[in-house]
Amino acid sequence: MYLILCGLVFMGAYLLNILVITVGYHRGLAHKAVRLHPTLRRLLVVGGNWFTGLDPKAWVVMHRLHHEHSDTPLDPHSPVNVGLLGIATEQLRSYKRVIVGLIREQPEYTKYAKDLDFPLNALNRKNLWWLPYAVHAGVGLALALSVGWMLGAAYFLGMMSHPVQGGLVNALGHAVGGRNFDTRDNSRNNHLTAWLIMGEGFQNNHHAYPGSASFSHHRYEVDLGFVACLALEKLGLATIDRAYLIPRPEALDATRVEA
Repeated sequence: MYLILCGLVFMGAYLLNILVITVGYHRGLAHKAVRLHPTLRRLLVVGGNWFTGLDPKAWVVMHRLHHEHSDTPLDPHSPVNVGLLGIATEQLRSYKRVIVGLIREQPEYTKYAKDLDFPLNALNRKNLWWLPYAVHAGVGLALALSVGWMLGAAYFLGMMSHPVQGGLVNALGHAVGGRNFDTRDNSRNNHLTAWLIMGEGFQNNHHAYPGSASFSHHRYEVDLGFVACLALEKLGLATIDRAYLIPRPEALDATRVEA
């Protein structure tokens, strides 16, 4: 029973991280493929940094930089530039550069945030970026001392899993896998990463149709992040922009025949 509890705590924390980033930061704030209910959006903007340790504004700016310069020397995190093993450190260095650039209001960064109606989180403006990590470490330590070390570790590793999630997507999603679309970059569809990180592994599909809330093209490409978007829409907490959804292969074939 204890091991089951540890597994549930880890999965709950892990999935919370993924949902905040893939639904909130990525499909919501960065691409506006999903419009969140104002209350949920406010919770994301204010609390996202506390949940994940990542500032929503900085994340969006770095992601937009990635799309504009995908797999070129200006890409903030590409295995084409730094190799698979270099992604983990490169994405952290780039994130820090974006934070500093936004604080200093450098135009090469602020131009990607003109539509964002919220500032950098106070945690980053006041150099308290470490505080969410300390809080989660404290909760993990409290669980370890009161219940057991495994439960504490499960909580902390789940809540702080974003570097691994991001590293897998940024590395394998631009190096290993197939391609449905002939994009200008080296984006790939990596099914393992897609299963582990709720559809984020379908990078080739996403780069071909960045405004799509769904990252799947074929029916066998399972995007659990889009399932989460659909669930939020059913609950009245989000609205999906269906005008830009990735078309199915049969729809593209029909378009070619008509042309």
